[in-house]
Amino acid sequence: MEFNVDAASSKQQLSSLRATSDKKNKPADKDRWDINGRILIGLNGYREINDTNFAGFVVQPLADLGGDMNLDDAAFYFGQKQDWSIKVGRYEAYDMFPLGQDTFIEYSGNTANDLYEDGFGYIYMMKEGRGRSKNGGSIQFNKPFLDSFNFEINALVNNGEKIFNNSSYHGYDIEKKKNVVYVRPVLSWKNDNFSSAIAAETNVVKNAYGYYDSDGKFRDQSQRTGYGATFSWNSEGDWDATNKGLKINTSFAYMNAKDENNMTIGTDIIWEKVGLGYYYANNNIKKYNSDPDKKEKHGHINGKGKYKIHTVNTSYLIDNVMDMENFNIYLGAYWSLLDRNKAYGDNTADRYGARVRFKYFY
Repeated sequence: MEFNVDAASSKQQLSSLRATSDKKNKPADKDRWDINGRILIGLNGYREINDTNFAGFVVQPLADLGGDMNLDDAAFYFGQKQDWSIKVGRYEAYDMFPLGQDTFIEYSGNTANDLYEDGFGYIYMMKEGRGRSKNGGSIQFNKPFLDSFNFEINALVNNGEKIFNNSSYHGYDIEKKKNVVYVRPVLSWKNDNFSSAIAAETNVVKNAYGYYDSDGKFRDQSQRTGYGATFSWNSEGDWDATNKGLKINTSFAYMNAKDENNMTIGTDIIWEKVGLGYYYANNNIKKYNSDPDKKEKHGHINGKGKYKIHTVNTSYLIDNVMDMENFNIYLGAYWSLLDRNKAYGDNTADRYGARVRFKYFY
């Protein structure tokens, strides 16, 4: 169970990061006060033969406060213990941009959908090919080796146009020609105190979606390739602990897309029950539709140029509420600043907000 009580400083946010757990929430929503959340029920099945071969499934129906039924994971997996495994279905692959303790800027909803909202800054976090699409599925191969290393390669097949909310990108109306196939290899390493990973994700299908220019020529916008690295350190060496010692996460992500480049660097520190994070994003938009009728009327970005986003967040954990080990309360707050082109006159805009999250595991 995860319920949030949120308060924000303004009616619109600055980036495509959603601030609630409601999967229908859009970056352009104008709610200033919000109570949202979800209840997830997990059902797992597992069978093992001769302490070697195994197969299993997971399905996680989800009820949110908007009155809708959704779904987190729905996957089938099989393989050999300590050797290899294959997973098929709906799930999330390796997290290349962990945000540490529960925060206000966490992504919510489908990872592979509605990540890009025209008119808002894009905080790219290596999630476009990670999975949990609402209009496609994934298949993954996983192989551990040399005790501390693990290799996974994930393939996401879906309607790539849906990464753009309202099918709009830089003022152009995006049209789908065929499905995309995102290939996402990840090489990770982990010991008692350190963990690290490097990864890439790219769409291997050309002309999957795009737009028609003023001359009626189709312009491919589906060429998107991202790279990322993440490093973590835990002073206690207990990665499952929620409030022990000092933890540090540092992540880097870079997207090379048609007519745009995005870079994000983030660091968060968790000491005992206190968390503090800083995230910097740089959007370089090289082309934008000059037709005033096509430009987005909401948001803060409506022209080509470079845009910078600075975000600071903090959190505090109140654990074992009422002496219940599975009941925690998180207090979180954030401040974010968008630095726009000076041609806009007032070239900065900021937002801030606070959250109380009630989290209960049964």
